[in-house]
Amino acid sequence: MVYALEAGDLFNLDHPGEFEETIISKCVDSYISISANRNSSSLPSSLEPSFHQLTTAFPANANGSASITAASLTSPTTPFTQSTLPSKSLLSAPKAYDSQVAPFAGGVANGLTPTADARSSETQRRLYEVIEELFEKCFKEGRYRQVIGIAIEASNLEVVRRAILRASNKDQTSDAHGKTTTAAGKGLDLIEYVLDLCMTVVQQRGPRNRLLQLLLDLLTQIPNPDYFAIARCVVYLNEHRLASQILRQLVNAGDERALAVAYQISFDLFDNATQEFLGKVRDALPFVGEEQDPVGSRPAPAAQTEDGEGDQETDRLLTAPEDRPEADSRADSRAEAESLSDDQRKAYGATRNILRGTKTIELNLEFLYRNNRTDLSVLNKLKDSLEARNSIFHNAVTFANAFMNSGTTSDIFFRNNLEWLGKAVNWSKFTATAALGVIHRGNVGQGQRLLEPYLPRDSVAAGSVYSQGGSLYALGLIYANHGSRVLDYLRDQFNRADDEIVQHGGALGLGVAGMATGSDAIYEELKARMYADSAVNGEAVGIAMGLVMLGTGSIKALEDMIRYAHDTQHEKIVRGLSMGMALIMFGRQEAADELIHGLLEDPDPTLRYGGIMTLALAYAGSSSNKAVRKLLHVAVSDVSDDVRRVAVMSLGFILFRKPNSVPGMVELLSESYNPHVRYGAAMALGISCAGSGLDEAIDLLEPMVKDPTDFVRQGALIALAMILMEQNEVMNPKVATVRKTLQRVIADRHEDAMAKFGCALALGIIDAGGRNCTIGLQTQTGNIHMAGVVGMAVFTQYWYWFPLTHFLSLSFMPTAIVGLDPELDVPRFQFHSATRPSLFDYPPEQAIKADEAPEKVATAVLSTTMQAKRRAQRKEKLQRRESMDLDPTPTTPKTVHGPPDDKMDTDEDVVLDADGKGDGEKTEGKDGEKEGASTESGKKRTEKEKVGYEMENMSRVVPAQLKFISFDEERYQPVKKATGGVIMLLDTKPSEPKDLLEMKSKKTVDRAAAPQTFEDQVQSAYGARGAAGGAAEAAGVLTAVDEDEEGGEEAEVPREFEYFSDGEGEAE
Repeated sequence: MVYALEAGDLFNLDHPGEFEETIISKCVDSYISISANRNSSSLPSSLEPSFHQLTTAFPANANGSASITAASLTSPTTPFTQSTLPSKSLLSAPKAYDSQVAPFAGGVANGLTPTADARSSETQRRLYEVIEELFEKCFKEGRYRQVIGIAIEASNLEVVRRAILRASNKDQTSDAHGKTTTAAGKGLDLIEYVLDLCMTVVQQRGPRNRLLQLLLDLLTQIPNPDYFAIARCVVYLNEHRLASQILRQLVNAGDERALAVAYQISFDLFDNATQEFLGKVRDALPFVGEEQDPVGSRPAPAAQTEDGEGDQETDRLLTAPEDRPEADSRADSRAEAESLSDDQRKAYGATRNILRGTKTIELNLEFLYRNNRTDLSVLNKLKDSLEARNSIFHNAVTFANAFMNSGTTSDIFFRNNLEWLGKAVNWSKFTATAALGVIHRGNVGQGQRLLEPYLPRDSVAAGSVYSQGGSLYALGLIYANHGSRVLDYLRDQFNRADDEIVQHGGALGLGVAGMATGSDAIYEELKARMYADSAVNGEAVGIAMGLVMLGTGSIKALEDMIRYAHDTQHEKIVRGLSMGMALIMFGRQEAADELIHGLLEDPDPTLRYGGIMTLALAYAGSSSNKAVRKLLHVAVSDVSDDVRRVAVMSLGFILFRKPNSVPGMVELLSESYNPHVRYGAAMALGISCAGSGLDEAIDLLEPMVKDPTDFVRQGALIALAMILMEQNEVMNPKVATVRKTLQRVIADRHEDAMAKFGCALALGIIDAGGRNCTIGLQTQTGNIHMAGVVGMAVFTQYWYWFPLTHFLSLSFMPTAIVGLDPELDVPRFQFHSATRPSLFDYPPEQAIKADEAPEKVATAVLSTTMQAKRRAQRKEKLQRRESMDLDPTPTTPKTVHGPPDDKMDTDEDVVLDADGKGDGEKTEGKDGEKEGASTESGKKRTEKEKVGYEMENMSRVVPAQLKFISFDEERYQPVKKATGGVIMLLDTKPSEPKDLLEMKSKKTVDRAAAPQTFEDQVQSAYGARGAAGGAAEAAGVLTAVDEDEEGGEEAEVPREFEYFSDGEGEAE
């Protein structure tokens, strides 16, 4: 390569040949190495993320810990990102000089003479000329993506900028010559391409943020920018001010399309951003008089330390919210709102409501309600097969019912099985009450009123403390990640509660509702409860602290939690704090390296477990090579089975954006001698491949269903259900086999309880949300679904505590296309799916006979009995023949004198068919009818299976179906490409009357005369507890005080009695 470069003009790039191609390839590799090293070393310090150091000292490494030095790090104190592990990707590790570049990349420091130094600089100059010539050739041929790929590998953002601008200028030139291409169309395509590379290829957070900032600058300079791409960038960069500016600009434009785009961006922001981010965006918009967020739903100002400095954040994610106080900002917003026109006030009010999440939650609730396809026969079979007096089985049925009806508001199973529900005691009652929160998740308008019979009250007869704690947990699940309305109530109940069980439920509900608010006030209240050192509520409080401070990376919170984790003696508290620390570092990547390092070197296996969860959540969805190698190392080296299990399982969190790579990675681990490693491999497949129907993953899981260890079978069944969510037999023929396997395991009396528990969960997961939900760890627009990842991570802790299973409902994502017109109404319109209807149709309901379960063992039949039966049959047959031969009545042919209708065709046909003999004409007639029927059914089937059909608005559209969707409607056209979820539509015929869909969920809630509806029963349940009704009786069952409950009414003391022994009676 050096000789070719020094040849000057004699080396011709345009000459095709193997030699030229090889030299060019070596030139590109050398350019990437030199440029990447130069750009990383010359980067301004202001652009590099600065991470605050934890002041808490971790214990030194001890025997039994997964030593970080064993993972080929330079020293125990080397940061995680500076490991010397070999990297397979130039994007996953710091760039270094290539050995082939050494002859001209160095200088005197490398031992070269001045002549060699001058020669190397000349060769390097020629190298850059060759690369520039190559770039120009690509620009002329329109191959911009190749240039951008090389530039991103080389960390040369200037080349990326130049390529996008050249593409935009070329499009504008084409437009000037009369072509019908949109302005900057190629440039926008390139920006979208780079944006996808940022999320899938670039693994380190620093380079990704710099690239996103570049895209943001370019997007704002384009005359007609792609606002949806800007919205994706501002969420990742936490640029809430820019988001509010874009919304202001679009609303003030007054154009119908601009207003629809503003609404669409608001919907996308709600799906992708945190509550803290959305709150800041709302505060920057004019205040038009809607309900304010209560105190506690916003993060409090940073606490002052002893030195007078605030609790600084680790990077830009938690910078100061505004340069001026929040109260002044709201006052200015109200003053600005007074000068707006009526249309603008209406538009800003709608935008704020969308950012608050009210509209999205309402539409999801309506979709799940009207499309509910829950198969109650499966639940009834499950209930009949599992003994309710066993708490694990009662919990299993409760979870299956909650998952199947998640978000549908249908609790008919509870109301129809009150006797079964009454067998719930203690924590089973807690779980059953919390299941109401999963079933009614998203019913924010009625949530608190629905749970009123169960919530804590000031009266003496307040009911079971387990139902009270479960109701607070349920309230948090209803308002999950949207808890501004109930945070004050939950805080009040949590602080007033004296019973540890109520505190446990209150902490979980407070954490779920206040997720990612970053509220210091809530955090301090939770921390005060934690210092009580109660094992009952300690685990829940630790998790809640992490949920409230989710993704903030707060150093103060981490130091408090680490310190108390070393002080307490309760393993449950340590486990809760470990999970809380992992949640605080969600999405922080390199900023979490120091914490990961310290936790993995701790001698306590529970804290090492927390270190693995921190690694999984900090690098969730990043596909980081170093993180994967670290997990694989711990999976085979740590002495704790719990740590090894979670290390393998965490591979699913790291790689859920690349599910195809996971089966090959865990194939050997799935055959490990250690059952905990096998369980972790099964769960990793389920987490990463959820809803994909990946055949390779199913092939690995099928043998694990027959594993000799019960909890491995449990994990395999759960993972299979996750993978086959929203799949039918046409998409994946193995769906029927898996469903039959689940039914077989449930009906098997000899199956272990652990496997049956996992099977019950699997039955609920595979039909989640009335068969309308899938597990979504990333949003429809490609961003990481924060609530989904967090819900899945906490769900995996069901291994230690069953009530945490309900967190999986946070991962359930409705799969629908919901179109809204500019007035935010739901019009009746159709869109086209270019597939066969059966390909993405609902799976058929399972036909389960009432007398099928439980199966009875066949009675043994002796051989002598069979011989006697055969002799009796032969004797009876001979007697029939003799009687037919000796019949004295002569037979004469029948003559028909009447019309042909007088013949008894039906009776004759039945008798003749039974004997196997019959009239040939009749048989031919029947065969002809059968052939005709089969022909007609075949025609119907052919007509049904025609490719392409129309779908109604608010229909289920699974992710794999989106690429076949097109909008051929003349009147309504989408403002962006269909990605699922809420889509704003432009009305091309606004003067014509609109045909709107009826909101069935609202109509049902408002109908007070329907006795079978849960919401309507609750209205009178509190005042008339003894009234007959499904919901009232269910409330009475769950709130009843258990007989063996602490603090319950004691039995009456028996009266005194006299006792005489036998000896005393004889003496008398």
